[in-house]
Amino acid sequence: MNRRLLLGFAALALLALGAGCTGLFGPDEFSDDQLSQEADYDWNTTADVTVNITSDEYRAVYNVSNRSAVETYQRESLGGESPVEVSAVQFRYPNGTVATAEEFEVVKQDDRTVIRPPAEDGKLAYTAPHRGKSFSMPVTVEGSYEVVLPEGMRVGNFLLSQVRPGEHTTEGPDGTADGRVHIHWEEVTADTVVVRYYLARDLTIFAGIIGGAALVALVGLAYFRLQIRNLEREREELGLNVDTSDDEFDDGPPPGMR
Repeated sequence: MNRRLLLGFAALALLALGAGCTGLFGPDEFSDDQLSQEADYDWNTTADVTVNITSDEYRAVYNVSNRSAVETYQRESLGGESPVEVSAVQFRYPNGTVATAEEFEVVKQDDRTVIRPPAEDGKLAYTAPHRGKSFSMPVTVEGSYEVVLPEGMRVGNFLLSQVRPGEHTTEGPDGTADGRVHIHWEEVTADTVVVRYYLARDLTIFAGIIGGAALVALVGLAYFRLQIRNLEREREELGLNVDTSDDEFDDGPPPGMR
């Protein structure tokens, strides 16, 4: 075995050892700066879990009555799971006092983010990054849920949107104080809440594409029929269209051929 191959194996072994040591000596920790970031949360939510989605993040507020910890995680593209990169973690006591992250424990354990608030009665909130026009959250706390979509986003078109579980109600922007779509579930017992949404103007663009495709199809059909008629006219002018409706053999072949 040559020297370069040995060096390659040694490098791989060091990488594997480093990865193993991370899991062996304890979970990854969040930085104090990350957990203590400032954020404004709506503590007057009525659902057990409320998620407010914006263009680049979401803010979750949990009612943690009689709970010593809240676990959350996110699903990877290849089907695995990983901890959520939470920030601006806060806890609000029933008397209105708000505690910041340094007063309770926030850790990564295996593929979970575990948050242990300082009391078992109150509301817990955190912020996490978000991208794209879809949102999913594992249901680690059963109860009522509310998801607030980003401004200008809509659900309702079955081709452009999806909401799961299906037993939900939707409050449109005209009926909300913030002018955004609110999706409500009275009781969620499913494994995951999933919302795929679209920009309001996307529906107009989609309708335009469908209309344009239909117009092109109609023009193509009309052109095809015109070509057929032109060919029929040319055959008639060349005498190639022979009327065989009164063919002498309609009554059968000549007597000698019967």
